[in-house]
Amino acid sequence: MTEEKSLIGNVVDINKLVSYQPGSVVSRTLIDKNIGTVTVFAFDSGQGLSEHTAPYDAMVQVLDGTAEITISGVAHTVKAGEMLIMPANQPHALKANPRFKMLLVMIRQ
Repeated sequence: MTEEKSLIGNVVDINKLVSYQPGSVVSRTLIDKNIGTVTVFAFDSGQGLSEHTAPYDAMVQVLDGTAEITISGVAHTVKAGEMLIMPANQPHALKANPRFKMLLVMIRQ
């Protein structure tokens, strides 16, 4: 049974799907289809993703901790239980201070 299929139809504690690792960003893809992906991430304090763009909208839901997400030069503080949609073709970056976990949902257009 594939890892993805083992999640289907089962109740899962999403925060337990990835663990914090010192000085690292850890990710686990939950769904990977032609129409989009769902990935859970754990960012240790000080870690992040440098500024980049994507050709489609992406939704970030913070599961634990607090993220600083910058979109087109505007910083947003996103806490556990909150979400933010990053628009297509606009530069964005993420930084952990302190550490955080997030669910990233990308739907391809």
